Amino acid sequence: MIFNRKFSFTDRGILSPLEMNKPSGRFYYIIFFFLLTALALTWVFPLYWMYSSGLKSSLQIVKFPPDLIPPEPNWKNYLRAWKELQYARYFSNTLILAFGAWALQIVISSTAAYSLSKLRPLFGNIVFFLFLSTLMVPAMAYLIPQYLTIVRVPLFHFTLLDSWMGVLLPQAANAFNIFLLKSFFDDIPRDLTDAARIDGASSFQSLKAIILPLSKPVLSVITIFTVIGTWKDFFWPYLVLSGRPELHPIMVALYRMTIALSYPQPLNIQLAGMAITATPPLILFFIFQKQIIRGITLTGLKG
Repeated sequence: MIFNRKFSFTDRGILSPLEMNKPSGRFYYIIFFFLLTALALTWVFPLYWMYSSGLKSSLQIVKFPPDLIPPEPNWKNYLRAWKELQYARYFSNTLILAFGAWALQIVISSTAAYSLSKLRPLFGNIVFFLFLSTLMVPAMAYLIPQYLTIVRVPLFHFTLLDSWMGVLLPQAANAFNIFLLKSFFDDIPRDLTDAARIDGASSFQSLKAIILPLSKPVLSVITIFTVIGTWKDFFWPYLVLSGRPELHPIMVALYRMTIALSYPQPLNIQLAGMAITATPPLILFFIFQKQIIRGITLTGLKG
């Protein structure tokens, strides 16, 4: 039976161990189990369909009723997609953008959160409120001001169009990441930084030697969010790098070489390319899923 297992008080779930000992609790457990399984299938099945369609011919993809299992899997579709869509180049571009975005996020978000949490500057609460207020504004609302800033940087009067820095700099400060880090830093005892200051450590040394090593769970969360966000970002890189296709990240290159061309790739090659593109973020999640769950738990739960 599904519910034939011993629950300890360390288990976390919708139903408590005491409720699981009751017949009604076991009934609800079964209902929740099947509901969550059905919900998971709605997420997993599209991925399976994308990967399996990459093994079919274009006619087999549009066939009705569809074949859930490819009758004659053609693995050469993936090799053809890799070569014809020039994935080696665009994967490298995406990795460079992901690493640059991660480095800027860690440096800027961690220093801002440390200043607001431990240094307590004048009007710090107002500054933090202004950070959070940007989360309420739709991204499209400040798209034009961002673009005009990139076209002609104020005070310096040079352009960042058709460069990776034009993609990275507007996203270097993320209010959500600052909020996560500040919430986590608030729970670190202030006595640690005070003791380091008495020993002669500067604020930067306290951040580097004490705060950041204790913040690995939430830093893992920010790393995952930043890398995946950069990986799937499309519109802003497409807008900024429109004049230099050789600098395009993978999502922009996939659109440009499969849909935007006058003679796009066959449907099975397009789906094989999409499957290749979706693989690295999935692998990254499976590797770091424990750190993600732990970081969200430590950041979101108080007490």
